[in-house]
Amino acid sequence: MNQDEISLGALKCFADVASEGSFAAVARKRMVDPSIVSRTIAGLEHELGFRLFDRTTRRLNLTEAGSIYLHRSLTLVAELDAAREAASDALTQPSGLIRITASTAFGVHWLTPRLQRFMADFPDIAIEAVLTDSVVDIAAERIDLALRLAVRPSGDLIATRLMDTHYRVVASPAYLDRAGGLAEPGDLAGRQCLLLTLPGYRSMWSFRRGGDNLQVGVQGRLAISSPAAIRRAALDDMGPALLADWMVATDFRSGALVDLLPDWEATAADFDTAAWILFPSNAYVSRKVRALVDYLKGSV
Repeated sequence: MNQDEISLGALKCFADVASEGSFAAVARKRMVDPSIVSRTIAGLEHELGFRLFDRTTRRLNLTEAGSIYLHRSLTLVAELDAAREAASDALTQPSGLIRITASTAFGVHWLTPRLQRFMADFPDIAIEAVLTDSVVDIAAERIDLALRLAVRPSGDLIATRLMDTHYRVVASPAYLDRAGGLAEPGDLAGRQCLLLTLPGYRSMWSFRRGGDNLQVGVQGRLAISSPAAIRRAALDDMGPALLADWMVATDFRSGALVDLLPDWEATAADFDTAAWILFPSNAYVSRKVRALVDYLKGSV
């Protein structure tokens, strides 16, 4: 074998090892002996004539040359996968694995409840959902599509709007029985609110109604980094919270939470936020991914 004969399988193995940082982790993922992965990488390094990894007792780290080769080879792997998928799509029903990423809260409260029907309609498609509050490198992690909440996503990605997002000030009926409701946004100034530990969210909430725009300073003894945990605290009668409509829609329908200021739009960041579907800019969008995107848009 020479450099012109380096296989796609060897390149994919290299990309997996770079992502996992371990021969053993890749072997477990592929259900093979670690020695097979090690020999594949050793063979690739031999053919290339340079080391791809610096090996330590705990982890493999890319060399400078390995990092450059990874960046360029990922593009090649993506192009070859796209060519295979395009040819396969023309002959078969949508099938295979879709890797999708979203924030933990959005994944739990909005995405996951919608997957049951989609997977029933497309029994040959499998879903791997990477739910994290960290920003995932879509290309490096080989993510097919990402769902992100933002005013408008930046970076070298293709973005399509899934839906607008809105925020509501909510509390439980038991809290309202104890503390009373709100006549206007300014009444929040005297309440112990449930605060999200992001800049702005824990100190100032904004409201608008028609031509009226207000900013209200908020305070509270409980600040949490997780919107899902804030929802739980609101359900447990601990005070008013500012939460996205997609997170509390079922709570409104069941009566578990109440919209305290239904005539006002509310936010802690920007009124014009939305949920976006993002794709790698150079990716072929396969039929399976298009099927999921169309389904998610239709379920809004």
